[in-house]
Amino acid sequence: MVYDGIILSIIIALFRGGNFKGIAELKFKMGWVFPALLGFQLIIFYFQNKIEWVGIVSNYAFMAVYVIGLYFLWLNRHHSSFMVIFIGVLLNFIVMAVNGGRMPVSVEAASFIDPYYLEAMKEGLYAKHAMITDSTILSFLGDIIPLTAPYPREQVISIGDVIMNVGIFIFIQKLMVNKKMKENNVATSH
Repeated sequence: MVYDGIILSIIIALFRGGNFKGIAELKFKMGWVFPALLGFQLIIFYFQNKIEWVGIVSNYAFMAVYVIGLYFLWLNRHHSSFMVIFIGVLLNFIVMAVNGGRMPVSVEAASFIDPYYLEAMKEGLYAKHAMITDSTILSFLGDIIPLTAPYPREQVISIGDVIMNVGIFIFIQKLMVNKKMKENNVATSH
């Protein structure tokens, strides 16, 4: 869902006359962390059903990714809307932490999308997800919102995902459009 929000925000910013200058000039504290976490997650996703011990520790690995990601967001909270992103990630972290390191997914919501997704969850590990059961804690923070056609990628998302993507959208709009507007105002005032 995060990638969808980034891509959509970039497309809208371009339609609004934005450019990539603000993104190119962007500086993060510990900027290497985000790509490293992404790579680490992809490795865990790939191997968790192929190598038994990776599957066993994958929930702890995902929790570590969230803790480091939250730290990264906190260090960079001075960037516009990073606190909104932080809150969304924190909500996802909380629901996963209290449910053994897995994101609870509503069976009802998952039934609206590809049946393979639901079957994969029933048969074992599916990325960082597990089905909501009677013992799930804070299930309302889990993946309970189905996104189906006309949305291009069917998936189930959480309230945290929505909040995080609102923050990402605002952040990218400010980088790509507002920065350009400020540059244009400076150029016309001289």
